[in-house]
Amino acid sequence: MKITLSILLLAFTSLGMAIAGPGTVRGTIKDAKTKDPLIGATVLVEGTEIGAAAEVDGSFVLNNVPAGTHKVIISFVSYKTKEIPEVRVESGNTTVIETELDEEGTALQEVVVRGAKATNTEVAVISEIKQMKPIAVGISAQQIQKSQDRDAAAAIRRVPGVSIVENRFVMIRGLGSRYNSVLINDVITPSSEVDTRSFSFDLVPSNIIDRMIVYKSGSAESPGDFAGGIIKIYTKRRPDQNFTEVALTGGYRANTTFQNVTTHERSGLNFLGLWGADQTLSSAFPKRSADFNTLSNVERADFGRLLPNSWATRQTTASPDLRLAVNLGRRFEIGNVDVSNLTNINYSLTNQYSEIALKLYQNGDVANDVFERYTDANYARQSRIGVLHNWTFRFSPVFNLEWKTLFNQLGNTETVVRDGQRVVDGYDVRNYSERFENRSIVTTQVSGEHKLSDLTKLNWITGFGYTGRWEPDWKRIRFQRLTPTGSEAPAAFQAVAPNDPNPIDLGRFFSKLNERVLTLAVNGEHALGNPADREPNRIRFGVYGERKDRDYSARFYGYNSVGNASAILRGDLGTIFSPQNLTGRTGGLTIKDGTKDLDSYQGINNYYAAYLSGDVNFGSKAIMTVGFRGEFNNQQLHSYVVNEKKELVNNKLFIPLPSLNFTYKVSEKQNLRLAFSSTLNRAEFRELAPFTYFDFNLQADIRGNTALKTAKIQNLDAKWEYYPSPNELISVTGFYKYFKNPIETFLLPTGNGLAYTFINANNSTNYGLELEVRKGFPNASSTFLQNLSVVGNASIIASSVNLGQFVQGPDLSGNNVTYDLTGVTDTKRPMANQSPYLVNAGLYYAGQSDWSFNVLYNVFGQRIFAVGNLENPTVYEMPRNVVDLNISKKFKNNLEVRLGIQDLLNQPVRFSQDFNRDGKVGKDVTSRAANADQDIRKFRRGSYFTLTAAYVFGKRTIIP
Repeated sequence: MKITLSILLLAFTSLGMAIAGPGTVRGTIKDAKTKDPLIGATVLVEGTEIGAAAEVDGSFVLNNVPAGTHKVIISFVSYKTKEIPEVRVESGNTTVIETELDEEGTALQEVVVRGAKATNTEVAVISEIKQMKPIAVGISAQQIQKSQDRDAAAAIRRVPGVSIVENRFVMIRGLGSRYNSVLINDVITPSSEVDTRSFSFDLVPSNIIDRMIVYKSGSAESPGDFAGGIIKIYTKRRPDQNFTEVALTGGYRANTTFQNVTTHERSGLNFLGLWGADQTLSSAFPKRSADFNTLSNVERADFGRLLPNSWATRQTTASPDLRLAVNLGRRFEIGNVDVSNLTNINYSLTNQYSEIALKLYQNGDVANDVFERYTDANYARQSRIGVLHNWTFRFSPVFNLEWKTLFNQLGNTETVVRDGQRVVDGYDVRNYSERFENRSIVTTQVSGEHKLSDLTKLNWITGFGYTGRWEPDWKRIRFQRLTPTGSEAPAAFQAVAPNDPNPIDLGRFFSKLNERVLTLAVNGEHALGNPADREPNRIRFGVYGERKDRDYSARFYGYNSVGNASAILRGDLGTIFSPQNLTGRTGGLTIKDGTKDLDSYQGINNYYAAYLSGDVNFGSKAIMTVGFRGEFNNQQLHSYVVNEKKELVNNKLFIPLPSLNFTYKVSEKQNLRLAFSSTLNRAEFRELAPFTYFDFNLQADIRGNTALKTAKIQNLDAKWEYYPSPNELISVTGFYKYFKNPIETFLLPTGNGLAYTFINANNSTNYGLELEVRKGFPNASSTFLQNLSVVGNASIIASSVNLGQFVQGPDLSGNNVTYDLTGVTDTKRPMANQSPYLVNAGLYYAGQSDWSFNVLYNVFGQRIFAVGNLENPTVYEMPRNVVDLNISKKFKNNLEVRLGIQDLLNQPVRFSQDFNRDGKVGKDVTSRAANADQDIRKFRRGSYFTLTAAYVFGKRTIIP
């Protein structure tokens, strides 16, 4: 509380400082005849170096103008220069200029203008959204910088209808990540996960983002595989000035930093997300478990000694987080070619410790009848290296060439020590999970823009993407002992070594994924009629092709005892698996291969699309865009069964996807929009692959289903939007979606633990309302209010899934069977991961004395985390209120210092079981009454404090 009060005091002190100092001149510049904004018009205060260029809406802002009377000079190519004398600027106040320029009387023979319009400001994004035909929302680099969001995952949750799962996966309109498409620079991104169709947004650092646009309605130009939204991330293209910037951030997390934590050792350069060669599985191991397990105990033990004895844990102190960013921008000319380069290098090393309360219940007639009770000491150390390297070559006003490369390397070392009891069985339990995960993502693209004539434009993109994910040597072990009674001294813990390997008890897991994607896209646009018209009719056309190849393999080895090895299994974790204990003889240990043939697979996906769309204007106020997109997809999945490669899936499907977007201009500031589109949702390789993966946190198996079908979706959207000023917006959007054969998770009705798969439900619906407000106060009498802006959005969403009476899914042996749901599960429920409401709000202040601050708020409604059935209740993720506070100060335009506090309230992350099955979790989660509910997992992440210093070297403004 003292820290919070001190920060708030600092914020209000900052406001007081902001009232004094120079003044501001802002305004708009338009064409005197057409009233169109003059983008790029130059505004200069005579006798000073203070100037600016007008943005896409004609607006400009001149900060730090000395108090007094000045002459303002406004100029633009082919327009008469205007001088405005006697412009009075008062200390701490804003002077507003709204003016128009007249065209020159004589024609120019040839004018070549080199420059790029701003796309990363709030005004630019609002203007872009206003002019789009589909319904969309977005966030600019300018707003991201104000919020001090570290990555795309944190930034995008400011967008209406968007929430985040596990701090990295995006949900739009209550629909999970599988229903959202993600594109980086207009190329579809590969999935960053093995088990789900998901893109991990925490891989994209915020300081490389130019803007993010979220399309809520479909169009012919966009991929058809979506239902929630299409997220387009645009990285920064070219600098408007030469600069070198270095930023250093230190982070302190309550409950983690300087705390004593348990970790384990990994060889290699873990701080760079890399590992040593000794963590990989030796090529000497037989490829198939059937061959390995026919060997003798002694022979298998010899192989076991090839695995390093790296089980020992150690105590350490969690260090403060460290982040380093280096940004470079350069512009120069090679002959007549304008060349620019933007390079961004990010490095971070962060820590997270949580004490997680975990309970499993018997789920009989009495609530909170505990079966197992644990406390997880979970410590994770994460490293990330990110590189953005972009080149732009402007050969002429009609031909641009770009080369963009994005690389991310992520390493995560996680240690979990689970202490607790199997209450019913009367055992104390201590489990260990020692895991290292590495992810690499590379995308590189070459694109060209051609202006074939005043009426026709053409652009193309060719790209290559690679995703790699490795889990080298994930070690898991379970110890247990009889729970002592009375004054009885506790016995020693003994490791559980079953006769056959299983993922719960004792073993080592290795997996690797490699996915390669080749893409080619060509897009064209042709204007009909006079190109000088403000909104001529246009025809758009294009093709998109993608080839995706994935290889996934997993190996699992379990330890078992030969005869009675209790003396060894009661030993210290660091000595149990010493080479002298792996003898394969009586009283010693050996290993078995628990891998199944289906634990590895190869996937191939060929995707081709073509589209055509056109505009139809109904007078000056109404415009309709009609589009048609056709998508052909061929999805294949292969796996080896008894040394024979078999084709498990071969789905060839062509789907027509019509779309319609209609806009009616009520006025220059108001639009009404209607949209219809047909879209689809394909199963991912992992959802099809019939291998079983154990989730340590869920205590559940996850397996694929080769019988999955492509889901088809019909989307309706309606939106009213009002733009009071260039940087203000009020909008209300309603939507309705109908799904045929939606892909949902399904809890298999097994009597042996939890096992999830993916199935096609019969149908489902999703509908709701969204409200967005962006409000400033530029005409207020108070200087404080003039520099204040409010951003807020709220969504109310409802959904319903109708499973039908029968579903197709795998049984415990992996064979597809038909499940009759009678007496097994509810056939109607909300869609998984769907939140009934979302609220985001932000208060931003930017003063003339280079102080700024913002306060941000976020909350989502309870949503299904794990689908249940009549035997195991559904688990919900519960709401939590999140408040962030950020303060920054600039010094002489070269140094900026930022203080950030995330998750100020530090409310618990809570997953609760709907024991009474009424579709909601009540406040009473401890009662044993029949109508009570039950907490499954509960923990606090800890409030997070960061201090950043960013310095710009050698900054030089370049006039385009």
